[in-house]
Amino acid sequence: MLLSLLRAPAAALVLGALATAPFQCARDPDPEKAFEEPPEAALYQLAEQFRERGDKEARITTLRFLATRYPSTRLAERARQELAELGSPVPAPSP
Repeated sequence: MLLSLLRAPAAALVLGALATAPFQCARDPDPEKAFEEPPEAALYQLAEQFRERGDKEARITTLRFLATRYPSTRLAERARQELAELGSPVPAPSP
C-alpha cells in the first residue's frame, strides 16, 4: 500500500521533468552568440587533455599533427616548442 502511494508522486515528478525538457534549450540558437573555435585551438586543447591524463604518446601525436597541418599558426609554433621539450622529433614548418 505504501509503495503504491509513493509511485504516484514519483511518476508525477518524472512526467513533469520530461514535459519541461524541450523548453530548456533554444530551438534556434542565436547566431550572434555562436562561437566557432579554430581547429588548431581544438587540437591544442586535446593535447592538453592528454597531458592532464598522462598520455604522453597521444599528446605527442596530437602536437605533431597540429604542427604539420597548421604550420603557420601561433599554436603550431607552441606545439613545436613543446615537442622539443618532450624530446620528440619536431616537424619543420613549411615555407
